[in-house]
Amino acid sequence: MAESLIIYGKENCPHTRRAREAHPGHIFMDVQSSLTAMQNMLELSGGVRRVPVLALRTDKGEQLISVGYNKGS
Repeated sequence: MAESLIIYGKENCPHTRRAREAHPGHIFMDVQSSLTAMQNMLELSGGVRRVPVLALRTDKGEQLISVGYNKGS
């Protein structure tokens, strides 16, 4: 099983953009255009409404969650 990264965010958010640029090969879920994406993001973030939320599924089956992204700012 390979690692996979899902980034939940907003298309026009500069923090989401930086996270997407830093992680090629990710799956992007736009929380503004998909209620399901928003619900998944809120579940993963413990109800925190801050984007982006990065959800990494490791090759060992673990899921690591990171809320927010400020690298490069």
